Amino acid sequence: MNSIRETAPEPVYRWVIVSASALMLALSMGMMVNGTSVLFIPLFEEFGWQRGAVSLINTSGMVGLAIGGIFMGRIADKTPIRRVVLVGAVVIGLCMLGASQANALWQFYVLFFIAGFLGVGALFAPLIANVGNWFKTGAGLALGIAAAGQALGQGGMPYVLALLIGALGWRDALMSVGLTMLVLLISLAMLIKQPPKNTTSSDTGAADDPLADVGDTVLIAPNTIALWLGAAAILCCTCMAVPLMHLVPLMQDRGIPLEDAGSVLFVMLVAAIAGRIAFGKLADMIGAIRSYWIASCFQTVLVFFFLQIDTLQGYYIFAVIYGFGYAGVMTGILVCARALTPVSKRASVLGIVLFFAFMGHGIGGYQGGFFFDLTGNYTLTYANAAIAGIVNLILVGALYITTNRRRTALAFAT
Repeated sequence: MNSIRETAPEPVYRWVIVSASALMLALSMGMMVNGTSVLFIPLFEEFGWQRGAVSLINTSGMVGLAIGGIFMGRIADKTPIRRVVLVGAVVIGLCMLGASQANALWQFYVLFFIAGFLGVGALFAPLIANVGNWFKTGAGLALGIAAAGQALGQGGMPYVLALLIGALGWRDALMSVGLTMLVLLISLAMLIKQPPKNTTSSDTGAADDPLADVGDTVLIAPNTIALWLGAAAILCCTCMAVPLMHLVPLMQDRGIPLEDAGSVLFVMLVAAIAGRIAFGKLADMIGAIRSYWIASCFQTVLVFFFLQIDTLQGYYIFAVIYGFGYAGVMTGILVCARALTPVSKRASVLGIVLFFAFMGHGIGGYQGGFFFDLTGNYTLTYANAAIAGIVNLILVGALYITTNRRRTALAFAT
């Protein structure tokens, strides 16, 4: 039976799932994760709001997404996937339309929290878990492509929004984004479905999974994996959030126009598309945890160098280098969660891990604005990012050592 299951051809439709999921993540995550990075100056000019206060718009969305991911991940393990993602598609589009009419900070906070909780929370963990479930082999590459969609959106959405703000003003720009999301996300959601039952990998864990760094996930309980990866994720995403949220205003402070600053962020995240795919393939080759550690090391070592650049050309060059390496971090988190947990718990575990990841993103974005307001520069902000990255490397290294020790112990026992 096992040999039949292993040699049965995998459905071609799995690549439609990957493509549709990547595009949905591009639109939704691009706006939620760092779309607000181009709103700092426009909102200050109209309302006089400081960067710490505006940063909390992103933080509220990340908190909503973090909490929503847990609930929606559990629901997605028991509910047809299309229903879940349709809810998310409608909610995020309506919330962006509402934000275009907001006149108070609390309105932005509430709308972005709802957009994160019921909108993107219903998309990210369920879509990623569903992509992984469609693949018996090569899941690292598939997840890397899906995650590359997020990278495309994180670069493309701020860039497009910056152009729209320049042409229409921030209100009409947000309205245009909301209408576009309603049309495209709902259309893409209709393509999403669950895999045939004979397609998903064994529910006993990753014993036959080439991505797994341990011999069998029963060695580490899913809840333990969720908390361990979550602790690492909150730190690596604190590091990650700083340039994603504060690169554009950092460049504007140095006299670079908003459109040019937005284009640098776009270039960085275009490079991230290649990085996410490459690190997904690397995970297929050397294992999920090792791939995650390498990407985290790349991000940690380079993040502070953003402060050493003062020319547009320099930012473009560094954006390509940094973007390719840091991109593997999110792919690594996703592939680790897939490789180390059984199918029946995958969306739930991923929801918990992403809770910590997006909380880390919210913390990183907020501390960036807070310390800028406190000190008048970004030195402490980027230093904190590097420190968080170092602690993350220690945790990921400990996970790798622990899983290998347990695998060795089991081998000797049997």
